[in-house]
Amino acid sequence: MNSSEFRRRGKEMTDFVADYLDGIEGRQVYPDVQPGYLRSLVPSTAPEEPDAFEDIINDVERIIMPGVS
Repeated sequence: MNSSEFRRRGKEMTDFVADYLDGIEGRQVYPDVQPGYLRSLVPSTAPEEPDAFEDIINDVERIIMPGVS
């Protein structure tokens, strides 16, 4: 990743966090997941090849964010 892409992705993450904060009042106080729910949803080892940034963000939204209150 070169510095230009790093800057662009950093700005995207800032927007992601800002969007989360803007919508926090609409989120549940307690998540609808059980402790340890991530264990079966993520691989036990890191990938050999990097995933696309878009895929990572989609995974964060689909897999991780349901466990965040």
